Amino acid sequence: MVEVKTFRIEGFMLIAADKLPRWQKFSVEVRALNREQALDLVFSVLGGRHKVKRANIKILKVEEISPEEASDKYVRELASLTRMVIK
Repeated sequence: MVEVKTFRIEGFMLIAADKLPRWQKFSVEVRALNREQALDLVFSVLGGRHKVKRANIKILKVEEISPEEASDKYVRELASLTRMVIK
């Protein structure tokens, strides 16, 4: 069985590339099966929330963390689930 891991991804994204461009620092915690899926999820989330293109996102650090280290409450609760029932 495959284990889902918790990742913390830090980097910079270019906000308002056409008007007054500035680089904004970010730190996102996600749950994924591997490093590549975690990066893809971060690109998707930042693009959806902030309309940032993947080329304007610079990743500085990707680290696997324990679920207890996560600062995001949603990620910690997902990690503590033992089972999920869908009706």
